Amino acid sequence: MFYSFSYTVTTDDIATAKYRMDMYLTAGVIHQVDILFRKDAAHAINVQIFQGGHQLWPTNPGAAIRADATVISFREFHQLHGAINELHALIWTTDTGVLYETIINFGLLPLRIIQPLSFDELLAAAAGL
Repeated sequence: MFYSFSYTVTTDDIATAKYRMDMYLTAGVIHQVDILFRKDAAHAINVQIFQGGHQLWPTNPGAAIRADATVISFREFHQLHGAINELHALIWTTDTGVLYETIINFGLLPLRIIQPLSFDELLAAAAGL
């Protein structure tokens, strides 16, 4: 499964009033995360991704992902357990003259596709049981 969410920053979306974008995903494992920043974003658009009150990306609390004319793309293994899982992104600009769309994509697969065997099943297979 592939999920895509986008938001265009407005002049109201500043560090003291960050925009919250709710993102709903099904159960599975997030195996890929892409955040697309367009040309001329000038490292002014900031993105943080959370699940509940826990900041997932970037991993260091309080930091934000920002870029210019690039895709921040990384592999991940973050399991979502419930039928409906809410993540949210906080998005803001440090320059109200930079008001562009930012796109967040998630690749999500069932656990049995990502990890076909459990650790115990792997041990049993290795032992020839």
